[in-house]
Amino acid sequence: MKEFWEAIASLFVDLLFLPLDKLRALELENWTAANVINWLFMLIGFVAFLYWMKELKKFNDNDEENRDPKAHSFLN
Repeated sequence: MKEFWEAIASLFVDLLFLPLDKLRALELENWTAANVINWLFMLIGFVAFLYWMKELKKFNDNDEENRDPKAHSFLN
């Protein structure tokens, strides 16, 4: 049973974490290159936020929603 857990540890340390080790080494040489992934995720999140706000404005401008304070049962 011990060999099973050591095999799992070896899989993660020697294979699956290898890209993260390379990224850690790259960070010492070039901070910008190491953080490109972070900036990409931030850009995707920002674009998604802008899209969501545009869609909310579109539905808000349609005036289809009943905005009366008693319109929803959970507000009674």
